[in-house]
Amino acid sequence: MVRFDFAIRTRDGQKIDSLIIGGVDQQDAERKLNQMYRYCEILSCVLKDAQEMGVKQTDSTSVEDILSLISK
Repeated sequence: MVRFDFAIRTRDGQKIDSLIIGGVDQQDAERKLNQMYRYCEILSCVLKDAQEMGVKQTDSTSVEDILSLISK
């Protein structure tokens, strides 16, 4: 799942600058956005990188790593 940073204008005219929504692709994220904010206007959409958000991604965690965490 990738994350998208939306800037929107609600139907009341309020501007929301940073609204991060995850989705399989941009179309899926926009669908979720429209479920939460009906009739909003999307001003911009930027793909957020996982490293930019401070999330460390690893391929897998070994059993040894898990056991070392538990033993600490």
